[in-house]
Amino acid sequence: MMDYKETLLLPKTDFPMRGNLPTNEPKRYKAWYEANMYEQMKTKREGAEMFTLHDGPPYANGDIHIGHALNKTLKDIILKYHYFQGKSVRMTPGWDCHGLPIEQKVEEKLGKSKKEAMPTEKFRELCREHATKFVEIQRDGFKQLGIMADWQNPYVTMDFKFEANIYRTLCDVAKKGLLVERHKPIFWSWAARTALADAEVEYEDKEDYSIYVHFELSNEAKAELSLEGKAGVVIWTTTPWTLPANTGISLNPEELYVLTDDGHIVAKARYEAMKEEGVVSGAISQSFPATALGELRAINPLNGRPSTIVLGEHVLMDGGTGCVHTAPGHGEDDYKVGLKYGLDVVMPVDERGCYDESVKGLNLLPNPDEFIGMHIFKANEPILELLGESLLKQSKFVHSYPHCWRTKKPLIYRATNQWFISIDDKPEGSKESLRESALDAIDGVSFYPESSKNRLKPMIEGRPDWCISRQRSWGVPIAFFRVKSTKEVILDSDVLEHIANLFDIHGADAWYSMSHAELLPEGSKYNPDDLEKISDILDVWFDSGSTWNSVLSSGNYDAGEYPASLYIEGSDQHRGWFQSSLLLSSAVNQISPYKTLITHGFTVDEKGEKMSKSKGNVVAPDKVIKQYGSEILRLWVALSNYQTDLKISDGILKQTAEQYRKIRNTFRFLLANVNDLEAYVQQDEYGELDRWILSKAKEVFASVKASFDVYDFLGGLATLNHFITNELSGIYMDITKDRLYCEAKDAITRRATQSAMAHIAKAMLGLIAPVLTYTADEILEYAPALFKGDMESVFDLVYVEVPRVEASFDDTLLIEARQNFSEAIDSLKKEKIIKATLELEIVGDASFLPIENSKDLEDWFVVSAIKSSSEGEQVASFEVEGKTFTVHKATAHKCPRCWRFTSTSQECACERCSGVVDTKERA
Repeated sequence: MMDYKETLLLPKTDFPMRGNLPTNEPKRYKAWYEANMYEQMKTKREGAEMFTLHDGPPYANGDIHIGHALNKTLKDIILKYHYFQGKSVRMTPGWDCHGLPIEQKVEEKLGKSKKEAMPTEKFRELCREHATKFVEIQRDGFKQLGIMADWQNPYVTMDFKFEANIYRTLCDVAKKGLLVERHKPIFWSWAARTALADAEVEYEDKEDYSIYVHFELSNEAKAELSLEGKAGVVIWTTTPWTLPANTGISLNPEELYVLTDDGHIVAKARYEAMKEEGVVSGAISQSFPATALGELRAINPLNGRPSTIVLGEHVLMDGGTGCVHTAPGHGEDDYKVGLKYGLDVVMPVDERGCYDESVKGLNLLPNPDEFIGMHIFKANEPILELLGESLLKQSKFVHSYPHCWRTKKPLIYRATNQWFISIDDKPEGSKESLRESALDAIDGVSFYPESSKNRLKPMIEGRPDWCISRQRSWGVPIAFFRVKSTKEVILDSDVLEHIANLFDIHGADAWYSMSHAELLPEGSKYNPDDLEKISDILDVWFDSGSTWNSVLSSGNYDAGEYPASLYIEGSDQHRGWFQSSLLLSSAVNQISPYKTLITHGFTVDEKGEKMSKSKGNVVAPDKVIKQYGSEILRLWVALSNYQTDLKISDGILKQTAEQYRKIRNTFRFLLANVNDLEAYVQQDEYGELDRWILSKAKEVFASVKASFDVYDFLGGLATLNHFITNELSGIYMDITKDRLYCEAKDAITRRATQSAMAHIAKAMLGLIAPVLTYTADEILEYAPALFKGDMESVFDLVYVEVPRVEASFDDTLLIEARQNFSEAIDSLKKEKIIKATLELEIVGDASFLPIENSKDLEDWFVVSAIKSSSEGEQVASFEVEGKTFTVHKATAHKCPRCWRFTSTSQECACERCSGVVDTKERA
């Protein structure tokens, strides 16, 4: 018998089944970077619509972790999506290089004494070296992920021109009239010895004292109220160490206050609670409106200093005595009410969190020498002892307390001279305050998810002025001169621009290394000897918050347009970069720096727990790349709901690798079956099955694109995967094998199916390319000429839709019929009654099934015949729409070439195959 195998048109491709990604990816990535592919991408889209993704800078300290990988991969997918949709794209990667963590690392290496003896310029040089090292380490890590960005020209906040532009942004804010210096209490990290902004504060549980203290009224106050004997206001506080700085007691102006038989004054609304707690024991003997007590004086039992009774709306009745210990140097509310009543701002605590000489000079404590240099948290117990009988009750409790985000130590409120950006002042030339301008700008921004708008907006509505000064060394200095005699700050444009120009050339180090005379422009009207430098540096959030100016607007980078098309970072940046960028852009230009804002969650293990070395659940990007390849990591990102926390583990990555194999092998099948296609068929030459899959693909790909357009990669890929698994691979690729392998090479049915497959593969390539760029490039390398065209690499690809074809059949009934048939014969395969469905024929009235061509209908079920009757053995039956079909063993013989049971004898080929072979032999 003739060997028919040589006459079949079997699939043929060199595209490997296995990706061998960990070995092959680095070679291709290296080639891309050496070819400067990012620059080529810019050239290939010259003149096209611009899409600007402005990269939020990671901190240049430590190796990249899985959170970094998630962030940069998501950005890369979005950027490439817009690129493959035909847009010109820009992403200049950046690094945040100033700030406390780098200072701490350098200080750890040096030792404290060596650091303090070192000139500031030298210490800054060491910080610069440390940051430079980690910029290189992190850049290499990101490039291993296949991230396309301007790696040759990244922005680094410590570059000289960059420091100059951060300073110029500060000057712009000052010129707008929004920069103010105030002596007021702010969050102070005694561990880091610097002021902090709200964005740098975390809340953790802390155990503190709860104490009730009796402040006896002065004799003048008693006389005013016609009181005799013991009578005093009872305050409640959780910070005994602030009692030396007490200058007032705040009462609620709307409340009644009562004096008890045992001589204690508390709010009437709190009397019963205080009695229950044993703070007071006597019955009410007298009542006063709060206003009757206002501006009278009590005596601080700790030091005998007067404490003025003031009225404040901040006093609540949900705890304490209704009488609030007020130390304007140690609290925001205390400061505000103190300002109103002219209370002294006493601040006896130094930058280390220790009592200073003023506890002695101002007589704030008895035996003050014992307290000078003592840390405030160690002073609580000695202070409680000194209170004696005035301490009515003490206990301890645990509550949520502000901590420094870097040192993890508890913070204090400490009044110091600091620089603020005023939120409620109007920038010069604007009709709105900065707060109003920022809130208006938010309304023009698209948010993904939409709920993130409800996070950012209340933060802007309720935030205080922004404290931008820090008492550290490594950062951009607040490089202003002050007149020694008057303390006036010089904001002369010529002086400011001269300093900025010096920073362009020498960096911000010039502020420390140059003399006053050198820092002033030639012919300046100011005498250098009359001036002093401000020594504070800028909050690192100011650095990153001004990158829209330094990167997008400065002209120093080919970074795209301002405002940027997109900012995308983790959800913690609502209080960080999103907010600082919005405030500075609104301050200077009254617009948002971003048109769209995307927020992503954080990486957690498969149980949803935070990763930590102690738990042993850390997933390192380099380990994933070595084990699976970066394509698997990229696909994991795309298949995760990034708007919540993202779970990752070895098990999850294995599942992702399986999904990758499915996508890869689908493309391999398509490539292998279009290998000899040289021209697409005409629109009217497609058969029913081809028109069905092309129509289905067009509908599905439009849905995928619509999901990708709103950055829903999970939804889009779920739709695509469903199509691949069900209609494309599960049905079409299965039912067309006969025509692909067995029809004549140029038979229109074969060429039509090949054309449909080629169109689908090319369109699908444009959809997966943003996520699986390496694989898409590899597919193109092995693609036939018709498919590839003049594309040399994936970066020549622009998404093309599947062509529109004449509508085909409604597949609802057919899919149900195919499913019911499959279930009916499932046991036949398990029991080895049949090996393949081609051994079967279906009997019944198929006229209501919408496929007209009988061969197409047979192919739909992959059976050898669909007839009205059969003499073959009935082996199963199934129903469709209440109509019964029976399944029989095929009565004809198996064709040795196509294996369909359509031959008159098992020795010879069926009529179709005989014709194909004869024609081939004659050719």
